[in-house]
Amino acid sequence: MKCDILAIGAHPDDVELGCGGTIIKFISEGKKIGVIDLTEGELGTRGTAETRAVEATDAAKILGISVRENLKLKDGFLNNSEEYQLKIVEKIRKYKPEIVLANAIDDRHPDHAKAAKLISDACFLSGLKKIETFDNNELQEVWRPKHIFHYIQWKNIEPDFVIDITGFLNKKIEACLAYKTQFYNPESNEPITPIATKDFLESLTYRAQDLGRLSGVEYAEGFTTEKLIAIKNFEGIVCN
Repeated sequence: MKCDILAIGAHPDDVELGCGGTIIKFISEGKKIGVIDLTEGELGTRGTAETRAVEATDAAKILGISVRENLKLKDGFLNNSEEYQLKIVEKIRKYKPEIVLANAIDDRHPDHAKAAKLISDACFLSGLKKIETFDNNELQEVWRPKHIFHYIQWKNIEPDFVIDITGFLNKKIEACLAYKTQFYNPESNEPITPIATKDFLESLTYRAQDLGRLSGVEYAEGFTTEKLIAIKNFEGIVCN
């Protein structure tokens, strides 16, 4: 199945937090979107790999995505190795996305920046004919996405552009809260982590609101791009 967009995250919940609103919006416009989680998040302070898997399935239903897979790479030990690159290449060639959304280029969790580079390199390698990969014992066709965009996570990275997610923020937050073990719950007895606080939960709204304020919309999500983007005309640009 071909996807228009493939969103890839180091951990289950990265995609929901970083670009969940964008995914929901584009699906509402008829786009086919898949999600690839690189690890099971097994080193997380709260929850387990098993609970994260259930939560990821629940979140996928809320997002409305066409497919979700987990590569089960080692949480906390992502590296830009040939083995890991080829695992991602196989998925890029399987789903043939025009656009790949990847982790932030710099962030609090070291896996995020490592994943950003790993995914970017895999996207390039996926277009090389002399690299052979197989799906169900069949040789895969080469495929290189047209664009790689990096969503913004913990750190306040200045975006190169934003996507207007007005009307979709509440559903994004619902998808994030499907990860019941990970985020703020005053009744939970699990240890408090930086993302399990009330302030972090509220930041999903005020950060989207601030990007919206700066760009002339109600709510927005920010992205960085690896290459200069050309636009055909000024239609579709929201002006303050």
